[in-house]
Amino acid sequence: MKFLKRFVFFTVVVLVSCNKFKKEDIQQEYKYFSLKQQGWKSKRVNQFINDINYTATEVPLQYYLLKSTKGNYKTVDSLYKINSKERIIEVEFQHTKENGLLLNKYTNKSYDDAVKYMAFTIEKDFTVVTSSNDTISCSGVNFERNFKVAPFKRVLLYFNNINPKDNIKLIYQDQLFGNGIIKFNFNETPLKL
Repeated sequence: MKFLKRFVFFTVVVLVSCNKFKKEDIQQEYKYFSLKQQGWKSKRVNQFINDINYTATEVPLQYYLLKSTKGNYKTVDSLYKINSKERIIEVEFQHTKENGLLLNKYTNKSYDDAVKYMAFTIEKDFTVVTSSNDTISCSGVNFERNFKVAPFKRVLLYFNNINPKDNIKLIYQDQLFGNGIIKFNFNETPLKL
């Protein structure tokens, strides 16, 4: 009998405490949990030119916000509404021989000048053309230094004022490796969660 009373008491406590959570919060938390499990690589486009593999990946904005808020999913929706016209694209450069990509023999620049170029000047080489035929310049770049540990170089590109429903085409005028104009066509609509 004592066991039955404890069981009933425990069940009532659990039910009451579960009702305190809103169904929306549980759905929201599950949505971001599944996004964490899925990962952030959504649309990837490769171009291979003169032994260099160029890979552009559109980063879902909500995942980026979730990572930058350290998993606080309750603030992601409000931040997404504020930043919904922004796009983030990750671009990786990798040589087939996995050599130091920024060496003088590939860039015609000293290693230090090539690193400075990747960190500060490369953003001028990127533009986005939207399906509305707007041309948007890159508003910022983050060069991810890996100090020759990884066989690739990576930059994050930031673009503003793009309609969330627009498809985009990334255009890269390769001033660093001298491979001309490279286009990455993201022909799907952005990942919407």
